Amino acid sequence: MRILKNILMVLGVFFVISTLIFAVQNDDEQRDMPVPIVENDIDKNVAKEYRISAIDIPEDLNFAGEVVPQDDPEIMERIDREFLVNTYWQSNAVLLIKRANKYFPIIEPILAKNGVPDDFKYLAVAESGLQNVVSHAGATGFWQIMKATGREYGLEINDNVDERYHLEKATEVACKYLKRWKDKYGTWTLTAASYNAGPGAINKYLGIQQVDDYYDLLLGQETGRYVFRIMAIKEILSHPEKYGFDIEQEDMYSAVPTFKVEVDEPILSFADFAKQYEINYKILKRHNPWLREPHLNNSSRKKYTIEIPNKGYYKVSR
Repeated sequence: MRILKNILMVLGVFFVISTLIFAVQNDDEQRDMPVPIVENDIDKNVAKEYRISAIDIPEDLNFAGEVVPQDDPEIMERIDREFLVNTYWQSNAVLLIKRANKYFPIIEPILAKNGVPDDFKYLAVAESGLQNVVSHAGATGFWQIMKATGREYGLEINDNVDERYHLEKATEVACKYLKRWKDKYGTWTLTAASYNAGPGAINKYLGIQQVDDYYDLLLGQETGRYVFRIMAIKEILSHPEKYGFDIEQEDMYSAVPTFKVEVDEPILSFADFAKQYEINYKILKRHNPWLREPHLNNSSRKKYTIEIPNKGYYKVSR
């Protein structure tokens, strides 16, 4: 009887092992079999519609009316890079196109009034993406103005008020700066380069290399790309459909109409001040980013102009 039980146990173990070996072999065979390829109409359509290709560079490329030497192969490689980078960074390009619709109508008349070429609105795009950003060096606002430069040109800059965040006033300062260095350098391309690198650096490069043209200068990578980047942004934002961007007017960002309120005394609480105009603190600061604190000191009784959105554009919780 015991012998029979042992025989049955051995047979059982043998059966289990055989089953496991068969399962493993079968699994290996299945893994080795080629996976059938299923035609996917959606993937095929995407592949047909979305194509990545080289960019055709316009033959009449210029910056502020100054012709680009497009017969120079080294110049053309640098231009090509900026067109490729800015065209195929699609999400960023779409945001720039949308923001331009909102902010260019504010910037354009100020440039025109000051005799600065319209192309310089694209410099603001290159500098900040049309946002109130702060660089690692402390340059601030749409025009990336340094604190010392802003104060030199008359902006109020302190913890309470920083007019580098005031688009109209900052644009006026940018115009004064650009016209000053245009008088010095004689070309708008060198003027734009000096905006990026600083006049000190440009003067140094011009002296060492004994040239007087932006396109003849050997510059650091950022400034060397700068004017070409502006030109690529200009072309893409001016002709978005040519570069594959299909954006309807209804998709654009637009400015909310406002009216102006003058104040010449301290404001203890902007939250309370906002309530007087049926808006809240966030909305007030959105339209007046140059007000940097929750209150306005104004011990000197200076006259400030605060923008208030027209009624009906925001729904404010009570």
